[in-house]
Amino acid sequence: MWTPETRALVGEYGSGQALSDEQYRLLEPLIPAAKPGGHPRTTDMRRLLDGLFYLVRTGCQWRHLPPPPAFPPWPTIYGYMRAFLRDGVWESIRHHIVVMLREGAGREPSPTAAVLDTQSVKTTESGGPRGYDAAKKVKGRKRHFAVDTQGLLLGVLVHA
Repeated sequence: MWTPETRALVGEYGSGQALSDEQYRLLEPLIPAAKPGGHPRTTDMRRLLDGLFYLVRTGCQWRHLPPPPAFPPWPTIYGYMRAFLRDGVWESIRHHIVVMLREGAGREPSPTAAVLDTQSVKTTESGGPRGYDAAKKVKGRKRHFAVDTQGLLLGVLVHA
């Protein structure tokens, strides 16, 4: 059970403060507004993003996210994460940040060169679909990455 003492042990992430005010100001306009009609949105989007970053940083399971008031309930965070994935919000945020960083470095918004890399990753026996990389003699999945010359992520493809 989360108590004030146990929350103090996990530092700022336990208190839910993952994003600085400046970071949230950059992300806030990229988060879609609530859909018209129906029940108005009551979820604090900053707390929701803090919960997602906590999950990514710690590697904890969805059900082990600290309960409210630290973050919204885990099903709420999971639902928004899936909806944002389905609607392309994460891709839009990634693209906006890449363009912003490239322009800040005095470069064109769209890269003219990319670096590609491929990795073969082993998977468990019961891990669902998997392929075989004959060159590396690895059963698992392949990951393909594309980054620009600054190392900013342009795309990822994972397949068996």
